[in-house]
Amino acid sequence: MTLESSLRGAERPSGAAPLIPSGLDAILVLLRHGETEFIVQRRFQGQMEAPLTARGEEQARLAGARLANPRARPSLPIPDEPPHAFISSPLGRAWRSAELVSDAFSEAGRAAPPPRPEPGLLEIAQGDWEGLTDPEITARFGDSLAGWRRWPDRFHAPGGESLAQVRERVDAALARLLGEMADGTQPGTMDRHQVLGYADHSHRSPRWALMVGHGGVFRVVMCSLLGLPPEHFWNFDFGLAAITVIEIRAGRAVVRALNLEGHLIADATPGAESGEPAPGPEDHALGPSGAL
Repeated sequence: MTLESSLRGAERPSGAAPLIPSGLDAILVLLRHGETEFIVQRRFQGQMEAPLTARGEEQARLAGARLANPRARPSLPIPDEPPHAFISSPLGRAWRSAELVSDAFSEAGRAAPPPRPEPGLLEIAQGDWEGLTDPEITARFGDSLAGWRRWPDRFHAPGGESLAQVRERVDAALARLLGEMADGTQPGTMDRHQVLGYADHSHRSPRWALMVGHGGVFRVVMCSLLGLPPEHFWNFDFGLAAITVIEIRAGRAVVRALNLEGHLIADATPGAESGEPAPGPEDHALGPSGAL
């Protein structure tokens, strides 16, 4: 036996996170919830309940219609078949978004399992910051807020969760989902083309799962899937009702699409709640619309 053949069976491929079942072929789609009343008011949300605005509901519908028709140009890198699993944060803004996505699948005549709650996808608890605006937090908790924005692995909101605590529940949720995705399937192989553009007619279409959640918790999901330490938290961003696609190839997570928002073009109208022009993609990274 050569060293190469022995390593294939005994050693996890580089870049493959330990929580991903060895050899798993699967696709995960991350969908952030739509706009909420707190976002319009520029308030930090965390685990407080904040209902979707009318615009937020429309964003979720548009995202659902896009996911129900993945072959519309430009096509999404997901199979043209129903998701194997559909999970959502139980917080109202995410759960309502998931319901609207489910409705969009039904309206398109496409089958999809009903969403099921996954507490591991709850947004990061922001403790004493929740419900406050940026100026209010800066006035009362300026040092911890500044630290969080620079070193999120070392600072967090007073009374809130640390990234270590969040990652523990995120990893448990991902392990449950990925185990379900792997159950009853044959392991994939690294011995096929790893570069897009090369046809692989022998490769079967993998199962895919839809996850509806929040910007902050999805940053942690990305670090977990890519095997990155928590200091990379701010290296990812998620727009409202934006679509992100992670392909898992034989146990290694690969970013196929990040923060797709083209389906929201029809949403580019002033919001009735704010009376202001709809924010562009660059505005999603500003203020408390994420887990700041």
